[in-house]
Amino acid sequence: MIQAFGLTSAPRRGLPLALDDVSFEASGGRVTTLLGTPGSGKTTALRLMLGLQRGRGVTYFRGRPLHRIAYPAREVGVLLGDVRGNPGRTLRDHLAMVCAAAGVQVGRADEVLETVGLSEMRGERLGTLSPGMERRFGLAVALSTDPHTLVLDDPTGRLAGVDSRPMLDTVRAYASQGGTVLWATTDAEVAARIADRVVTLDKGRVVADQGVGEFARTRLRPRVVVRSPQAARLAAVLARQARAERRPVEVVPDGGNRLTVFGGSCAEIGEAAFRSGIPVHRLADETGDMGAPGDGGAPGLDHAAGDRPYEASPVASAMSPVAGGTVPAALGGGRMRRVEDTPDEPTSDRDPGRPPGEAALLPAPPGDTSPHRGASGPTSASSASGRTGARPGRAGLGPAPRVRTHGSRARTVPGPQRPFRYELRRATHLATAVRVGAVVVCASMVSAAVLAHVGHAPPARVLAAWPGAFPLPPAALGAALLGALASGEEFRYPVLTLDRCAVPQRFGLLAAKLLLVGAMAAVLAAVVVLADVAALLLVPGRSASEVPADWAAQVGGWVGLIVGCSWLGVLGAGLFRSTAAGLAAAVAVPVVVAPLLGRLRDGVPVTAAAGPPVRAGEAVSPGWLSEGWPSWAAFSRLVGQPLDSAVVLSLLVLLGGCLLIWLRGRAR
Repeated sequence: MIQAFGLTSAPRRGLPLALDDVSFEASGGRVTTLLGTPGSGKTTALRLMLGLQRGRGVTYFRGRPLHRIAYPAREVGVLLGDVRGNPGRTLRDHLAMVCAAAGVQVGRADEVLETVGLSEMRGERLGTLSPGMERRFGLAVALSTDPHTLVLDDPTGRLAGVDSRPMLDTVRAYASQGGTVLWATTDAEVAARIADRVVTLDKGRVVADQGVGEFARTRLRPRVVVRSPQAARLAAVLARQARAERRPVEVVPDGGNRLTVFGGSCAEIGEAAFRSGIPVHRLADETGDMGAPGDGGAPGLDHAAGDRPYEASPVASAMSPVAGGTVPAALGGGRMRRVEDTPDEPTSDRDPGRPPGEAALLPAPPGDTSPHRGASGPTSASSASGRTGARPGRAGLGPAPRVRTHGSRARTVPGPQRPFRYELRRATHLATAVRVGAVVVCASMVSAAVLAHVGHAPPARVLAAWPGAFPLPPAALGAALLGALASGEEFRYPVLTLDRCAVPQRFGLLAAKLLLVGAMAAVLAAVVVLADVAALLLVPGRSASEVPADWAAQVGGWVGLIVGCSWLGVLGAGLFRSTAAGLAAAVAVPVVVAPLLGRLRDGVPVTAAAGPPVRAGEAVSPGWLSEGWPSWAAFSRLVGQPLDSAVVLSLLVLLGGCLLIWLRGRAR
């Protein structure tokens, strides 16, 4: 159940409020629509409910505000606008990321794809989807977190009637299992087809809150459209017949040969035209939105006679529990239970096709032994806490997680519930890392061969493929790019957010990124060195067997440089919310930070990470400590180099910036 009270948007200078004191309720087991013209405040209401926009008011999801729900993604499934995802990622891979973030089994991705009819397209890329497929996939994303509630913003707005049918079927099946659906739309015909209750907004205010039966009677005025070459004569005939029979029939000429007749039927008009010898070219029933109550009601959207109020397709009928079929596992398929009608809503408004007093059948989730549950869903005190009662879509996923409380306030768990699994799927389901690694290896081999052929570079720089004119070797630049992409994609394709807003700093996710990117950088460093050794074997007169005496320190410095650059890319892109900023943070180390440190250290020049230690190591390593602990001496020689010191200093500064942003967010 959703309960919204006093939703009011933030005031804007010189403009009226987009939403002004809006309150409504969406019951469990039903589809509630927010209906209104563009600009009436529907999207603003949804964003205020989800905390994506500043304003006043409070919204309860099953008795709790969203910020007090430990796992919001598993409570509310959201579809606002287009699907946010890398266009090169496949449908299943994207859903696998969402499942890892929500802490549900990866098999859920296959279930929801089958539910929305996209199982055969699981290997397709997001960038190749048609508008209809994209909207259906957006519904799959909303269902993938196994939510109790769906919040959908005009999911069929750009689709034709045939394309929207699978989505309507899926949403009705979801609601039939006890889920709560809040559907915002501008199309009154869609609202009449799918909704159990219609809340009409106009200029930011609620102007009507009706059951679908009352809405159809008062808002969707039936009419007959007639086209005839003798339209004026037919209008006169119909007017005389209505006066003679004393029936409230209204004939409205629409220009040319078209008439709109209110209060009549196709049979009556056809018989009158036949008796008068008037040819008729078109005769069809139509319905349309008559506008908000009290606004005079000129006909709005037109729909053909075939667009009747919602009727399930054969697939939906086979899934419907009333028809005796089964419901897909992704929507909570299982055994059936009887659910009696609640007294607060007339039966005709909820299910016009069901006789009064007849109970509908809803499937009970596995393990639920309760004798019945109200159609409004789990709204009792125990269910409001989110721990008891059935949950749609939980088949095979075990019990819902417990909310850990501190006092009277639930402790929220920010970020993905399985951050390393989420990050692993993000990094491995695209070929970006492989392509970057291949380019880096090729560039390193060419650079090493050129340096070996010239013969002026020291062996350490030859093996690292690091020309003296370059601030960083190709491996360091590639590692920095991989790190920058790890954070930059979260802002370019924000999978972890409900809408296109900033991704908050999550240290669990940040640690997973640093760990995975660091491992990838270490592997890249080793592969580059091996590839450079192979390249040296192809250069005449050069041998790859030249091993320096301090090889351990040089190897440590090399791996530290590559891993440090990758971490700089992660932290820089996460702090400045840009992939380019992450790459720039790594390049700035040898260009800006290291020269400054060199000047502070009595003009010591910048040296390679694998070069000899500088005099700054003497200040780090006192003689008595070096003699007693050889490992400290090696560490001091490594840290004493300006480039390595600059990397460490830059990492500390960026990590401190992330910590400050996190503390500021906690304070807010």
